[in-house]
Amino acid sequence: MIYEQLEPNPILRQTIKSFWLVDSLDDDKKFIQKIIPDGYPELIFHYKSPFKANISGEWFLQDKDLIAGQIRNHFFLENTGTIGMFGIKFQPWTLKLLFDLNMHPLTDQVIPFHSANLSVLNPLKEIAIGQRSFKSKVEEIEDWFINSLDLKLNNESKGQIATQYLIDKKGAVSIQDVVNFSGISERSLERYFKNHIGLTPKFYCRILRFANVFKLVQADGFNWTDIAYFAGFYDQSHFIKNFKEFTGEEPSNYGFDAQNMANFFLK
Repeated sequence: MIYEQLEPNPILRQTIKSFWLVDSLDDDKKFIQKIIPDGYPELIFHYKSPFKANISGEWFLQDKDLIAGQIRNHFFLENTGTIGMFGIKFQPWTLKLLFDLNMHPLTDQVIPFHSANLSVLNPLKEIAIGQRSFKSKVEEIEDWFINSLDLKLNNESKGQIATQYLIDKKGAVSIQDVVNFSGISERSLERYFKNHIGLTPKFYCRILRFANVFKLVQADGFNWTDIAYFAGFYDQSHFIKNFKEFTGEEPSNYGFDAQNMANFFLK
């Protein structure tokens, strides 16, 4: 299995978090993957076989071209054949800011691309499922974004500033600190998060603290007590409870070194 990831052109960093590719190199062996929250919405294009998904207890066949909103809990995917996926991981505010998608109804949803009426993005699909190399696809999509859309790069709202502050602090910050830093009222912050992010600010902080654990685990000589502290949890029991809620497993039992999509997206 090949996992590749590229950061965007610096001009696009307020719009796109990263580009990614997963390819099984024509191996069609079936296996189940767990997907866990990371805090970023995505466009996903399958240029090989689609996946089956189990989000709420029942398996269903996904479309090949998808929009994924914020997720609050882990879910499962199973390939139906060979795997070939190209993804664009957006900044949390991008889909609302650029395409006026209300993110709240998209929470815990992975919907067919065509159902969102985003025909403006059809050129991205054609590039993503084409025969070019991963790097060439990324460069062409970057050019499309730079040339085709008003990226509003110099017009950050207070809500966007507040969200970036949470990301920079890896969720280890109080909502009052966010309000003080960004100058937004707490009520306006809640409204911004509902429409632009799809989650409450407090829940988004939880996801960011959880995601930071995967970075901290890579440090040499780590122990769970230190990780709980540096990730901003009250104590180790709070850390274990939060981790288990997102993954279904305790951190000591989780396979951080496993080659799978969950670890690929969070490391």
